[in-house]
Amino acid sequence: MATVLDPAGAPAANEKQPAGRTKPTTPGGRRRHFPPLLAISPFYVLFAVFGAFPIVFSVYLSFQDWDGIGDMRYVGLKQYGWLLQDSVFWHSVLNTFEIWFLSTVPMLFLALVLAFLLHSQVRFAGAYRVAYFVPNVTSMVAMTVVFGSVFAQAGLANSALRAIGLDGVGWLSSEWGIKSSVSIMIIWRWVGYNALIFLAGLQAIPTEHFEAARVDGANSRQTLFRVVLPQLRPVVLFAAVTSTINGLQIFTESQVLFQSTDVGTTGGPGQEGMTIVLYLWQKAFKEHQFGYGAAMGWVLFAIIAVFTVINWRLVAGSDGDRRPGIAGLLRRKGARRGR
Repeated sequence: MATVLDPAGAPAANEKQPAGRTKPTTPGGRRRHFPPLLAISPFYVLFAVFGAFPIVFSVYLSFQDWDGIGDMRYVGLKQYGWLLQDSVFWHSVLNTFEIWFLSTVPMLFLALVLAFLLHSQVRFAGAYRVAYFVPNVTSMVAMTVVFGSVFAQAGLANSALRAIGLDGVGWLSSEWGIKSSVSIMIIWRWVGYNALIFLAGLQAIPTEHFEAARVDGANSRQTLFRVVLPQLRPVVLFAAVTSTINGLQIFTESQVLFQSTDVGTTGGPGQEGMTIVLYLWQKAFKEHQFGYGAAMGWVLFAIIAVFTVINWRLVAGSDGDRRPGIAGLLRRKGARRGR
């Protein structure tokens, strides 16, 4: 049976090619993909060396007892068993959760309020945006040193309290003073960054939704909670997840804030500033228990994963309740225009 050819000489689309004959390849074949693959290869090489390999090696290391120099000794799951019985570790977990709650919740709320104010017609909005972002690009070590002077017993914070007739606070010596000082530093650094993230989400909301709220007589508070928040759920979810990841990995604030007294290894008096990552650093790089530190890192990863899922379920919600207030406002606006 003869094969019908198209003008270019290739078999017609509706004709089956004889068995054993392969489809013609494009000129150059797979070689034409080499230049773009070669162009992006440095990223994959760097990721394999500095990303993938350390992750895989840390899993292997968590089952070993190693001081960083001598031979490794396989101990299996004993590192995780010792971790579960370590009272200092659980104290660091509690401290991390308390600092995370004291910093993340107020920070996200303040960021949302600032973004809502910036979204309004205010003068010098660009200057405010730059000023809010400056703390995020400031050196954290330098920032912590400055805040250490502010929270000292005779520092600016206590001087301001005494000026209004209140007693000074042991910011760096009491339990809640330590946690509050670390939380304030975290809020100061991240509130502007998250405010700009929220502002970008606000600018993506159609203006007709705000117009519908104004026509319906909604005030600023009602507009924020009935119009803005339902449509900002993806942005709020992103901010909540990233803030949770950052908040559960607190290290520099506690390490630098108390370095003058104990070289930053215990997190201050009573270990009230001891966080999970600070304890990991102490065990791995001060006491050279690298296997124990690797096991602690993977437990921290599990904790972060669980809290990320919780945030996802709490913030994302179900598909049916994503915009409970908007639909009613738009329907009422359409009814008013119809009249």
